[in-house]
Amino acid sequence: MAVQRLYLDYAASAPACEASLAAERAYEQSDYGGANPNSLHTPGRDAFHVMEDARFTIARTLGMRPNEAVFTGSATEADNAALFGIVAAHTTAVEGRPHVVTSLVEHPAVGQAAKTLMSLGLADVTFVEPVRTGHVRAEDVARAMNDRTVLVSVIAANNETGAVNDIEQIAHAAHDRGALFHTDAVQLLGKAPIDLSSLPVDSASFAAHKIGGPKGIGLLFLRSGTPFRPFLSGGGQEGGRRSGTQNVCAMAGFAAALEATCASADMVEQECDRLRGLRDRLYEGLCTIDGVHRSVPCESGSLRYLPGITNVYVDGFESETLVLQFDLAGIAVSGGSACSTHSLEPSGALLSMGLTRDQALGSLRVSVGRYTTKNDIERCIAECRRIVSSPKM
Repeated sequence: MAVQRLYLDYAASAPACEASLAAERAYEQSDYGGANPNSLHTPGRDAFHVMEDARFTIARTLGMRPNEAVFTGSATEADNAALFGIVAAHTTAVEGRPHVVTSLVEHPAVGQAAKTLMSLGLADVTFVEPVRTGHVRAEDVARAMNDRTVLVSVIAANNETGAVNDIEQIAHAAHDRGALFHTDAVQLLGKAPIDLSSLPVDSASFAAHKIGGPKGIGLLFLRSGTPFRPFLSGGGQEGGRRSGTQNVCAMAGFAAALEATCASADMVEQECDRLRGLRDRLYEGLCTIDGVHRSVPCESGSLRYLPGITNVYVDGFESETLVLQFDLAGIAVSGGSACSTHSLEPSGALLSMGLTRDQALGSLRVSVGRYTTKNDIERCIAECRRIVSSPKM
């Protein structure tokens, strides 16, 4: 008898939603589905209208102007573009090398990009340590800044622990010293109401596949007037900010997924309340198992952590072993960021928070989403109890 599969890795990627799939099918089956949206002929103009409708929908939903939405090939590209593009625009604005402040709990799309800036001699970078809860404090960011700081980039919500940072306070700290502020908001999308018209951020990155949209499409919010030098050179698409023929089909899917997930603040809040209950039950159930511990002090009902992410560590186990054992039981979970799944090194984010190497090596992330039920949570807890209690080979 085949094992019934259970997907609990939404933080890596959410299952495609029907609205997104329908929008993509409609575009692919249209007379203009294969046209270049930059062509002047009728199929090209029709594709262009679909692209701009998607841009308008996303802009309206997230509270930005349509011309502030730059489509990219992924959120990784959007993060890289923000760091390289903003730093490049400031190369002559300060004496000496521009200075960037970021944190040790960033997604690799920001963390590795910052290290590349340093290795190429394009910027000096200071990495701020989080506190034990996994959060980055505005006062620590402020202390790390200097007269050459042109950009601060701090993640809105961590992809491993779910720690939600106070990006408004951090952004104000950056602006008080004359620096711009960027945030990787990938995990926040669909897990909190977002209104960029009122958030004091200069740029932000998003990904469609975290909310059930297609993979291979991201978005860079670039507030009007933000100094920026294009990351890619070419035909000058996306208002000259991201060259390359646009993936209109994926854009249509992104817009449809966003409408289905985030059409209103009430819709987002209701789903967050449901997911928060599942997260709390997961922590409660998992941590009654001998040897299983919370990686972060996420208490019941906490708003300081994402509603969909649970992170624990298991004594005497390595993440890879746990993930494979769960997989044999038909449950998809993660040992951390899916972008570094094949790394045997412990999570740098967890180490920077104060976990020991052994604890970080034994971390387990369970992330839930729109199709997760209470029964799914109980099954996960029961399988974890069986796995941890089984004699080790």
